[in-house]
Amino acid sequence: MKDELFADLLASAEEMVAIETGVKAPAPEAVHVFDTVDVRAIREATGRSRDEFAVLIGTSVETVKSWENRRRNPTGPTQKLLLLIQHNPVAMTAILEQGAH
Repeated sequence: MKDELFADLLASAEEMVAIETGVKAPAPEAVHVFDTVDVRAIREATGRSRDEFAVLIGTSVETVKSWENRRRNPTGPTQKLLLLIQHNPVAMTAILEQGAH
């Protein structure tokens, strides 16, 4: 069993090197693609600075910065809110500004 396990491990390592060097393409079912929201583009579409945008959506400037630098990804209700802003930045910004008063 140990020889079989080593052979599998070696074959996996060789496949990894072949994929990394471009000799082989990974199997499509083995590739995972994660959709991320382009927070910087959404913020820029609103015409707001990071500080203003953070206040607008009710989060910290550091959180907005980490999303824009793709260190973190917005999830759940925040992701939905950002997608609504992306779809119609002018209308959603107006709605969010009304709620702030």
